[in-house]
Order: sequence, then structure tokens, then C-alpha cells
Amino acid sequence: MLGDLIYKANGKVAGYRVLNAEGPKIEVTITEKGTLKGGIETTDTVTYWSIPRLGGAYYAEGKGVLMIKEDVNELDTWTGQGIGYYSGSKRRDVGSVFCRAGSTTGLLAFLYKMVGVFEYEVDENGNSGGKIWEWK
Repeated sequence: MLGDLIYKANGKVAGYRVLNAEGPKIEVTITEKGTLKGGIETTDTVTYWSIPRLGGAYYAEGKGVLMIKEDVNELDTWTGQGIGYYSGSKRRDVGSVFCRAGSTTGLLAFLYKMVGVFEYEVDENGNSGGKIWEWK
């Protein structure tokens, strides 16, 4: 069951890297500023790679580090998988994200072992935005 919206962020593509020209397999890094439920301000560094699939879709896998603004020592690491596609000049990805909060106490404790579903968009200028909902 889809739960509450737990994260909303906006950011910018920081860089691209070709991992395999034959595939092709391309890596993207994004930096974001966001807000977790409860008004917790965060920064998130995301790196994902994607490869094209039949029909114009892209399979993607990524990972990231989410840190709270007030205490960069309290963080959450996550991995995700999804499917992306282009619509006009924007790419939209949807999928699942698996969280591993560094502690069972503190502001990010609610992320400990949480699974979420996400939607994410990036435009032709590298501007990005995303949301994550808890998957109960």
C-alpha cells in the first residue's frame, strides 16, 4: 500500500560519464536539496546508471547518500531501481528505493529498513525534481 509522501527534493545534474559505449551505459550524478517528512532539511547526492531497453524505456539503478542539514553525521544511504522514459524534453523515472538509515535513533530513524516508491524528472537543462512515498 502506498503511504505518506516522505521526501521531496529539487536539484541539478552535476555530471555524466560513459561507462560503456557499446550498450550504451551512462552514469549520471545529481546533487539535491530536499525536505523529509517533519520538515527536516536535507542534501542528497545521487549517482545512477541507465541502459536503453526495447520500446524507448531505460532501466536504471542508483545509490545515494542523504544527509540532514543540521548534522551531516546523521545520514541515510539508499539504493534504487527503476524504469525511465523520455516525454518531450524531460526524462521521467519511477521505481523503488531501499533505505538504510545509519541509526535506529535520531531524526532519520524512521528510514531504517524503509522501502519507498519514487518518481523523478530531469529536464534538458539538468534541473531535477523527485518525490518518495513510503511503501507499507
